[in-house]
Amino acid sequence: MRHPVVTYIIAMLMLSTLGIYVQEARLDPITTVFFRCVIGAAALALYCAWRRLFTRANMPPRALKLAVFSGVLMVVNWVAFFEAIRRIGIAVATIVFHVQPFMVLLLGALILRERLAANKLAWVVLGFGGLALACGVHFDEAMDSNYLLGIASTLTGALAYAGVTLTTKSMRGTPPHLTALVHCLTGTVLLGAFSTIPAAGLSAAQWGWLATLGLVPTAMAYVMIYGATPRMETAAIAVLTFIYPAAAVGWDFLVYGHVIGAWQLVGFGLIVLASLGVNLDWRPTVGKLYSR
Repeated sequence: MRHPVVTYIIAMLMLSTLGIYVQEARLDPITTVFFRCVIGAAALALYCAWRRLFTRANMPPRALKLAVFSGVLMVVNWVAFFEAIRRIGIAVATIVFHVQPFMVLLLGALILRERLAANKLAWVVLGFGGLALACGVHFDEAMDSNYLLGIASTLTGALAYAGVTLTTKSMRGTPPHLTALVHCLTGTVLLGAFSTIPAAGLSAAQWGWLATLGLVPTAMAYVMIYGATPRMETAAIAVLTFIYPAAAVGWDFLVYGHVIGAWQLVGFGLIVLASLGVNLDWRPTVGKLYSR
């Protein structure tokens, strides 16, 4: 990982393939997430053991409790997001999910009483305007109940992930790889009793898709992201993060022939702009009328 920016870009491209594995595994969201957690946990455990991260200092009792709590939220996020992909497709689900940074700001203001600056509030409003367009809420086009449930599932996942973000922010000193491992272990325990395997069993192809789901856009992507971000500028992270949804839209078109509408593309652009405004703390500058 000598080149953190390159590593981060590769990780975002890995994440962008997530929807393909979910679709091709052809299982219900709970079962898909269960196998993602099992396989991801095995890979992350090997990595953490190799890095000798299993020490009490790295995961004190309070941090472990927070990790388990955020793990529950992460599992809700994964199940809801996979359900959304099934209902509304990879592209729309991924775009809508990326309003998550705005939810972090609003939750921080409501729950943690964090100050919400006027410029960031303005960006949040713009971002949710982009959300409306990305969802397809425009003019005289109606949406069926299945589509609305898909949008609701995406927003539920985004809200849960915002909770994960706020929770893990307070876990200073804990290696994020260990936190990701706890998340996967939590999902394994929570979903084991609710996962269902078809009576005919899983085909070799399904096992292949599930194994790759647990290894590539889960274990490998997390290790690469967590290894690269400490050595990157905030501005670079804010910009490069949108490789994920942009590439996901491209994969959805190349693999499944799904094309997003013009208004949804505009909405995506507004979400990107607003997210950059929030993360980079852009402020409007007013030129002085007089220089003297």
